[in-house]
Amino acid sequence: MRKHPVFAYEMLSPIHYLVPALDIPYGHHEKWDGTGYPRGLSGDQIPFVARLFALVDVWDALTSDRPYRAAWPEEKVLDHIRSLVGTHFDPQVVKVCLESGLLKGSKKIE
Repeated sequence: MRKHPVFAYEMLSPIHYLVPALDIPYGHHEKWDGTGYPRGLSGDQIPFVARLFALVDVWDALTSDRPYRAAWPEEKVLDHIRSLVGTHFDPQVVKVCLESGLLKGSKKIE
């Protein structure tokens, strides 16, 4: 499972028109604090689009029903995301997404 960003990068990189978007599959499991994978990038080393997609990916995963669990209630997902600001997620990305309403039902981070 932890190798899927590398596999995606390797499979998609020969497709010329996808090259500009490779930061997304390659970097969306990196974490703001450097504990992610596959490269252990941290902070601004993580491409912006990957930092944004990481948030979207978690939002989608937790608000969607899965075969192994029901979707979480929206407020629980928002609380979970807020709890990961500065470790998993870029604080500014979360702040902008919450304040702009990009995450449905969002509230400002104080």
